[in-house]
Amino acid sequence: MSTSRVTLQILLVTLIASTVSGLTITPDRGTTFNISNSQVRGCKVCTGAGRSRQCDPFVLLKDNTPVSVEFECAKPQDVFSVDIVRNIECTTKSCSGHIIPADFGLLDFNRSFTWNLRASAPKAFKIDFGNTGLKQINPSERCPDGHSYSLKAFQTTGNVAVGKYCKTGPVSSAQILNQGSFSLDVPAGQKLQNGQFDVSLGEEIKSLAKITLTLPRGTSSSELFSPNYPDSFPDDDVMEWYFQVPDKHKISVQFLNLIEPRCLKKQTAVKYQSKGRVASVLKLKDPQPAQDQGNFALTLTNCEMDRRRAGSPGLSLSLKVSSLHTGLPVTCKVDLNKMEGLSLHIEKSRLDSNCKMKIRSALKDKITVTPGSQLTFQDCFPEDVQVTATRVIECHQPMECQKSPVRLSVPVLPSCLPAPLSSVTWTLRPPKHGTVELTSASGHLKQSLPGQQCNNSISIKVDEDDGNHIGQFCTQGAIQMVQIHNNASVTVSGVGITALRTSKHVLNAILKEEISESYIFNVSLKRDNPVLLATPGWPVGMRSYSTVSWIISVPPKMEAHLMFANLSQPKCNERHTNIRVQRVGCPEELYSRREDEEAEAEIVVSDNFYLNMSNCMPEVDGGHFSVITKITLQKNRLLTTILSVVAALLVIFVTVLVVVCVVIRKKKKKLNHEVSIYNPNGVSFLPGHNSLPKTEEDEYHVYASIEDALVYTHLLRKGEEMGIYREYNTHQPFPGPKDSQKPLVSKDAGDDKMPVGTYQQFQAPPLPVRPPSHNQPLVDNVIYQTEDQSEDSPKLGLRLEPEGGN
Repeated sequence: MSTSRVTLQILLVTLIASTVSGLTITPDRGTTFNISNSQVRGCKVCTGAGRSRQCDPFVLLKDNTPVSVEFECAKPQDVFSVDIVRNIECTTKSCSGHIIPADFGLLDFNRSFTWNLRASAPKAFKIDFGNTGLKQINPSERCPDGHSYSLKAFQTTGNVAVGKYCKTGPVSSAQILNQGSFSLDVPAGQKLQNGQFDVSLGEEIKSLAKITLTLPRGTSSSELFSPNYPDSFPDDDVMEWYFQVPDKHKISVQFLNLIEPRCLKKQTAVKYQSKGRVASVLKLKDPQPAQDQGNFALTLTNCEMDRRRAGSPGLSLSLKVSSLHTGLPVTCKVDLNKMEGLSLHIEKSRLDSNCKMKIRSALKDKITVTPGSQLTFQDCFPEDVQVTATRVIECHQPMECQKSPVRLSVPVLPSCLPAPLSSVTWTLRPPKHGTVELTSASGHLKQSLPGQQCNNSISIKVDEDDGNHIGQFCTQGAIQMVQIHNNASVTVSGVGITALRTSKHVLNAILKEEISESYIFNVSLKRDNPVLLATPGWPVGMRSYSTVSWIISVPPKMEAHLMFANLSQPKCNERHTNIRVQRVGCPEELYSRREDEEAEAEIVVSDNFYLNMSNCMPEVDGGHFSVITKITLQKNRLLTTILSVVAALLVIFVTVLVVVCVVIRKKKKKLNHEVSIYNPNGVSFLPGHNSLPKTEEDEYHVYASIEDALVYTHLLRKGEEMGIYREYNTHQPFPGPKDSQKPLVSKDAGDDKMPVGTYQQFQAPPLPVRPPSHNQPLVDNVIYQTEDQSEDSPKLGLRLEPEGGN
């Protein structure tokens, strides 16, 4: 039966006035037009005129009726986003046409185009992605051209994210059972690319979705991800991929980042099936067989999972599918000028494979690529070969060190290599007793910890040069800076670096002078984002006698709540472990605990502060020192209480004032004579005065300001009597730190033109200078003073331990 083709083109809007401040919109029939603001309060979108004018944070337009839209913002494109949704029904007889996105003047807005498609069960609807195809990416990644596509399957148990995709790749078509959606997201200012996708009625499939890939000729590698990745694949469900393979090509499949669930019924499994061959069913952890006889289907089946326990894992994995033309040698040449100063190493990881690697016609198992060298590979799969890159960055004297940060970038390798780049390692060697300083090139860093896993496709491993592990990091966190008092190595790996089309700038590194601790982390807390911070080397303990400081900034009107989770304390042979909390700029400690003292459940700090930890020399087999600190932000309760009290007192004051005024008015006529009041000091005054007359003696007690030393002298004197501090001067001008100890403050900190109420990024002053090079173990419970401190500055004595201390 022939059916007429229906053009499913999105003729969504007709703009009479194309200015951003005012639009006239006519939605197509079956189309919903949603303009919403979820960022700025008070910025609204208005429809109608006169008394019928209505302004809200969002507006929903539908029906085929022109609507005038105006914005109450100077730049609404920075605040509002536009969601355009169209529903498409596929009958049992026909569902054919095109999906063609159209912009119609909305270039300045973030745009989301969504097509909801529905086919009558048990049929699926099918979307053909044309000659260019799509490429699946990790959900945390972005597409180079800014256009990201998404597929979802709608099930009775909830929506399932089938995958996120970019333009151009091996994914040629997709079928989704019964109903689902296909969407395109385009950022503001990004011109919409021309293109169309064909829609038709699909097969009767037995899985939630079926993705078809057309593999190219020659050597290629593709990344695929299980539905809902990195979260769990749906319970007791099935997903299918179908691979169209060129002649004389061999295919290998690897499961990466595999997380398996606890099963109540059935088992997780993978099934391979091709025409004319018996299907093979394997466990996910079994070695996956090579496919060398044409097209084949791969089906992933989940079990009925046990999710009753909190934290129970689900099913999650990524698939690496590699294609190779068998029997033919592949010639490859690498341009080392594009390697960012890195050396390239290629090594056979499976010595029993048929892979043959040659450099200058010589057969090798390990190759270090040299300028102008020609490489040859034959029958080499990605799992047969490991490709890595390394670079050493060092300076022997402080004057030799580069003042500006060095860019640590992951290079792009030619596709003729049999495997993608697996890791890049930089070895950083500062001068003797120097420091390695690392900052993220995009956003801040985050430690990968239980309860704070990294979902990014790039992983950053930081170690000391002697092999001691510091931590595993990724982007999108709260750590602004990492400083290491030692040589260090940084290794970047993960699936995100295997598919780079352009060089990826990951970190900035600089080699600097000595710091006062073994490690220093600068942390900037944000609202609604709890942060986990682990001691270096976690879960293994810190090095003996090592110290770490976190310099933590707290936003205004907020307070930080600290909890020490996963605290492991050793039995100390020498010295003690210590955990200290101290406000920046205040010598007194808010909190201090050793390994033989019980830690508090929670500590509250309402200002920028230091979190300092130091390790002892543990006994042999006496355990180790490791801590995970959980920090959450809450509104400052003291400030809220003070404001409430002030508001209540203000109400009481106004009420009393009104009552007094009423009473005075009623009695004003009765008080028509003056009465003098006797004062034993010899001064009389009359009722008409606003206050007591001031004597010469009184004038000496009027202060413009009161010095802190005068207010708190009794506390300092008491401290001296208790032996906490030595003798001091109560009022000595502090000349400020010298050049070598300048506080790390913003250049604009002293600018009178700084806007009032603007929160400036906090940078703490340097920590007390410890003995150079950390050769000498630090004495417990001593506050060290800077060597250049002026004689005029207050001198605090050694902090003395109470009885029962060291």
